Amino acid sequence: MNLKKYFVRALHRLQKGPGYTYKELLVWYCDNTNTHGPKRIIKEGPKKKLIWFFLTLLFASLVFWQWGILINTYLSYNVTSTLSIGFKTMKFPAVTVCNANPFKYSEVKHLLKELDRLIEAALERILQPAPGNSSENASPPLDLRLWHQIPLVLIDEHDKDNPVILDIFESNQTAGGNQTTVGNQTVAGDQTAAGNQTSAGDQTAAGDETAAGNQTFVGNQTSAGNQTTAPPAPANTTSEEKKYKLAVKLCSHQGSDNCTYRNFTSAAQAVTEWYILQSTSILSKVPLQERIRMGYQAEDMILACLYGAEPCNYKNFTQIYHPDHGNCYIFNWGMDEEALNSSNPGAEFGLKLILDISQQDYIPYLSSAAGARLMLHQQKSFPFLKDQGIYAMAGTETSIGVLVDELERMGYPYSDCTNNGSDVPVKNLYSQYNTSYSIQACLRSCFQNHMTEICGCGHYMFPLPEGVNYCNNEDNPGWAYCYSSLRSSITHRQICIDSCKETCNDTQYKMTISMADWPSEASEDWIFHILSYERDMSTNVTLDRNGIIKLNIYFQEYNYRTISESAATTIVWLLSSLGGQFGFWMGGSVLCLIEFGEIIIDSLWITVINVISWCKGLKQKRAQARYPDAPPTVSELVEAHTNLGFQHEDAGALPRDEALPPEPGTPPPNYDSLRVQPLDVLGPDSDAETE
Repeated sequence: MNLKKYFVRALHRLQKGPGYTYKELLVWYCDNTNTHGPKRIIKEGPKKKLIWFFLTLLFASLVFWQWGILINTYLSYNVTSTLSIGFKTMKFPAVTVCNANPFKYSEVKHLLKELDRLIEAALERILQPAPGNSSENASPPLDLRLWHQIPLVLIDEHDKDNPVILDIFESNQTAGGNQTTVGNQTVAGDQTAAGNQTSAGDQTAAGDETAAGNQTFVGNQTSAGNQTTAPPAPANTTSEEKKYKLAVKLCSHQGSDNCTYRNFTSAAQAVTEWYILQSTSILSKVPLQERIRMGYQAEDMILACLYGAEPCNYKNFTQIYHPDHGNCYIFNWGMDEEALNSSNPGAEFGLKLILDISQQDYIPYLSSAAGARLMLHQQKSFPFLKDQGIYAMAGTETSIGVLVDELERMGYPYSDCTNNGSDVPVKNLYSQYNTSYSIQACLRSCFQNHMTEICGCGHYMFPLPEGVNYCNNEDNPGWAYCYSSLRSSITHRQICIDSCKETCNDTQYKMTISMADWPSEASEDWIFHILSYERDMSTNVTLDRNGIIKLNIYFQEYNYRTISESAATTIVWLLSSLGGQFGFWMGGSVLCLIEFGEIIIDSLWITVINVISWCKGLKQKRAQARYPDAPPTVSELVEAHTNLGFQHEDAGALPRDEALPPEPGTPPPNYDSLRVQPLDVLGPDSDAETE
């Protein structure tokens, strides 16, 4: 019963409200609050009231301003990085070793034969050979169909406002003293072309005089084969006067005017880029198993292996095909068995390898660097050697000391990182290798997805989505133009950067590299004899210094560094900072905030009650406007019910034009009931009633 009474009183209290006006509430709050300042406003004199009111308002504003800064700082989710050093037995990193040359030239020569003949002929024209040093008539004609798909062109920039583009294999010069203009070129005199000859540049044949930028032909000149006379570069020509640049011409489709030119500062860069594009188109049509066969095999490349005190061989390596480097071999990848631990730091407890890169079988125009490409990475991660790999030079012993850095990033909302890539909107094309997520895999997968959507085919250097083929010049004539446009597009690049995320936990290997000549001149004879015999079972020396590499990979020390992130601002920091500012400026506490909340609730409740009262008053006013007369009393209603003379007439029975008489508020009395009747008039009923 007591509980019931309590709830009834509480309900009555809620219905009644605080019972104060706004002014009374404010005075009560200022008089009873523990916050400094409001008490002085109501208790001091008029002048001091004004001063204390201004000071209270000023410091309250400062408190709210500081609170805004603190809350904004907390919601920015800043982090602090902490560096700690530990000591433990660590897993030996996965080591990927590749040859800088992806294929043996002897195996792919039949595929690149026409491409090599084209680049050799183009180099003859670029290097401007002297008459008589050109190709002979007996050489077979060039197949220019491959050239016209992605041609190399010369750009004459003597007139920067109107540059002239000259095709190296352009065939538009006639013979027999006729003059043909190619760009700003004029050839005059008795000149005979046995084949297709082109003179490019600002040339004028007139007399025996040669000026800067001009070339003179005297007598009869004969050219054999598909020869093109390239722009002149006399021995006394300064670098400022050499205004010719080599560029790769890329068109949306063959014969189209929608073309772009990739300029290079050096002809060597242009030739390499052109050869990569052309060879990519050719090799993309070769089946994967055939490409693996044409690469360097593990038993030929890995001559010796030693891990710590345990011998190993090529069977301890996992083979994968890498588009940039062909066959690559990974030691301690951890896919099929547990990763190896390093028992101790130091070179004698690491991995020792002797590799043969067979430099004499390199593709001359595809691989300009010779050596081995290697990379240290985590187990079950794909090696991106083009980004993170290093070269080991032939004829040297390369020692690589390793230090380990472990990165631990905080997840959302402190950083936009991912644990396993499941929350990344880009489909990981490298998942076919059963490797873990990495941002390099995401960026390449994003680029390949964009290329398949825009260009209709995939690039040879990246894995393919399902149902898509690699690009080639025959099936996709404009693929190189599309690829170049997409690669230089900042918009698509930014889309991929925004879509991909860093991993929250990562391990990085810092390397200290040192090299020495190996083997020495005193020991190279017996070392090469032994290695040649072990590989080829031959007493003859089949190896040389240009193809041998020795690698030593080891932990420098067991100290590892952990770089971890922690929240710079926590909820405890926020509450303490908010309370510190409130206490410093106004001398308040949490209880003061509760008091302030109480006065706000009371003010809201008074407002609700006032609104309800206003609504009731408005409803009553509307009712009075509808019925202007006062409502009848109870006695009036009873009289109207018992007195038949008090009847309302039906307004509908009267004509519309007739005005109704005013209806009296009280019916007139029935005076006949008061009149005295004679006795003889009264009947028996009256007598009975009298009795």
